[in-house]
Parts: sequence; C-alpha cells; structure tokens
Amino acid sequence: MALGFADAGVLAFDVGGTDMKSGVVNAAGSVLALRRHKTPLDPDRPGEAILERIAELFADYSRQYPVGTFEAVGITVPGLVDEAHGIGIYSANLGWRNFPFRERAEEMLGMPVAFGHDVSSAGAAEMELGAAREFQDAMVMVVGTGIAAAIFTGGRAVSAGGFAGEIGHSMVPDPEGQGSVILESVGSAGAIAKRYVRLTGTPVDGAREVLDRALTGEPEALKIWNEAVEALAFSICQCVSILGTEAVVIGGGLSAAGEALLDPLRHAVDHALDFQRRPVIRAASLGQDAGMLGSALKARARLLEVRLP
Repeated sequence: MALGFADAGVLAFDVGGTDMKSGVVNAAGSVLALRRHKTPLDPDRPGEAILERIAELFADYSRQYPVGTFEAVGITVPGLVDEAHGIGIYSANLGWRNFPFRERAEEMLGMPVAFGHDVSSAGAAEMELGAAREFQDAMVMVVGTGIAAAIFTGGRAVSAGGFAGEIGHSMVPDPEGQGSVILESVGSAGAIAKRYVRLTGTPVDGAREVLDRALTGEPEALKIWNEAVEALAFSICQCVSILGTEAVVIGGGLSAAGEALLDPLRHAVDHALDFQRRPVIRAASLGQDAGMLGSALKARARLLEVRLP
C-alpha cells in the first residue's frame, strides 16, 4: 500500500473523544508500532493537553526509531476543523475553540505538521487507498454514535472552511410524522438503540442487538431498523441529486452490519431516485485504521509542500 509523496515515513495521530491512536507509517504504507492511548481531557486547557501528550509520544517514537524514520507528523481530531489554517474551530466533546493546533505543534515538535478532521482524513484514505479509490464523486459516510461524512467532487474534498460534511445534522422526514428531524436522531447507531428502548422499554446492547432482533422478525426492531435505513437513504438521495454522488462508502460502527444494512439501503435509494444515476453503495475497507492512514497521507502532503522551493 504505497502512500507516495515522499521517501520518508511519517508519524500519525488519530485523536478521538475517548482514545487516540498513533503509529509510524513508513514509505511503503506499513503501520509500525500502532498504539492506543487514553485521550487526555482537560476542560481548562483542552488543546494544550492533547499537544502535550502528542509531544510525549513523539519523544518516545524518536527514541525508538533512528533519525529520519519519520520527517513529518499528522494529527486528526473530531469536531469542526479548518484544515487550511490548521485550526480546531470547535469540539463539543473535547472542549476547544479556535485552537491553533498546527502552529503550536510545529513549534513543539520542530518538523512539518499536517492537521485535519478525523472523518475527512478517513475519507481521504478511503478515496486514495480504499473502497472509493476508483471514483471521483463520492461520499464516505461514517455512521456510529453520530454521523458525519467526507464529500468529494471531481476527486477534490469539499471542506467549506471545516463546515462541510455535517450530514448527521441534515434534515430528514420524522418517522413519527412530526415534520423533520436531524438524520443523526434516526439513522445513527446510537439513535437506533435509543429509539428501540423508547419504543419497547427493553434495554439493548447497542444497534447490533436491535438488528439481531429485526432479523428474527420482531416487529418493533424491524420498525426501528427500517426507519434508520430510510433516513440514511433520504440523505444519500439528496447528495446524489445535488452533487451527483456516484459512490457512497459506509464506515463507522454501523458498517459492521454488512449486507444487512447495505442491501436494504441500496433498495431504498434505488426506489427513491428517479432519473439520477444509482450510486455504488459499499462498506469501507480500511477499518479502524482509516483515520490514521488519512492522517499519514496529509502529513506526506505537508512534507511535500514544505520541500517545494
């Protein structure tokens, strides 16, 4: 899996709300010394706490590997991100606002740093290395506790200063007939479990158990699952009609449902569309490493940028 752009490796960090992953990605695209760590939480200094932990890990990797093993660093985070200026605009879960991640990280680490959004980075990896690599107009939709997407037109990412891709907050018809609600409140893994419990009063261990119950024919589980599929299909059809999306790659926890999700989703999209081309709908192929591989790709691009005369 050649990542290209440079002959050196990069050090990549994928910061999540609970855990962060790190590893050296060499020139051949192999991930070396993949590690998981608790994401440091500091309500008073949220951005600084993240960078201080990254600096500690950077020092550890520098001791472990010879000089020149990696020559740039990639950092991805959740929330609203201005990738062009390297700023974390806002993170509801981790707490920063308008924090200059790239500038501070380059000062601390002394090498080029790429900074990006976790979902857009995962999407970039799927576009270049994974399930969307043969397409130019695609959406990589990460469906887990929430929903977000990386959108590409003509092979280029749509960023809008960090505000693009919040598809989980797009409006869909309310299954209860009360107008419109956000997609995330119906189609996310978290919503599937919550709506089932609200409907039945029966606790479940996440969306997977709702699906298992639906597959046995339980009417309440089927209702909740089918409503989630219809909501996802509605938003996909909007993207197809507005952007001409030709492929939709589904990642995140809900993608583990496989064809139990993808097959009815394809049928729902096909039924709803008219003259538009039917998008290819498939599961993401890079799994939980997509965000870190995307971080590595961005780091390589940053390294190329600073090397150009």
